[in-house]
Amino acid sequence: MSSQWLMSFSKLMSEDEVKALRNTLEAAAIIAKTKAQQGPVRDQCIIELALGTGLRVSEISQLKLEDIDLKRGGNSLIVLHGKGDKQRIVKFSSKLKTLILEYIEYRDKDSEYLFPSERQDYMSSNAIQKAFKKWAKKAGLPARYSIHSCRHCYATALLKVSRNLRLTQMQLGHSNPQTTTVYAQVLDEEIIEAVEKL
Repeated sequence: MSSQWLMSFSKLMSEDEVKALRNTLEAAAIIAKTKAQQGPVRDQCIIELALGTGLRVSEISQLKLEDIDLKRGGNSLIVLHGKGDKQRIVKFSSKLKTLILEYIEYRDKDSEYLFPSERQDYMSSNAIQKAFKKWAKKAGLPARYSIHSCRHCYATALLKVSRNLRLTQMQLGHSNPQTTTVYAQVLDEEIIEAVEKL
């Protein structure tokens, strides 16, 4: 893990930026449904999934319907081939579950993959990255952000709410707890703001 990454927060979206991205996607999805269009509805689900689970782009790309527990009381998914080919279970919110269910019901392609592609079985990591960039630009976000920025936002938000490094490490699938401590640096920024107000 490089010290440069430890010190850099340029890839972390602010709460206002995340809100702008979500609002842009929500508005586009509503319009798309009135025109029976698939793209914006799918893209909203992709980005909300990234923000609500912290999955890596490759994990989103290869996610199958059978990997997601959407039964009553079931709010989790299994990552079968995470980094280092490791498996993990990731919990998510009821709100995200509702969005995923609505997307599955709306989509017009019957596929075992959550995000099927026209050209192959599932959307590639590159296609997902392009979709993110498109909506980030529409939302007025800086070009430096990528789909991976959603993972950083998720990690920071989860750590902020839970104050539990081990829980955050498990959700993200980090082998080394040192990787997760990077996100604790953001909480240090809050401490600086707090002491300035004393």
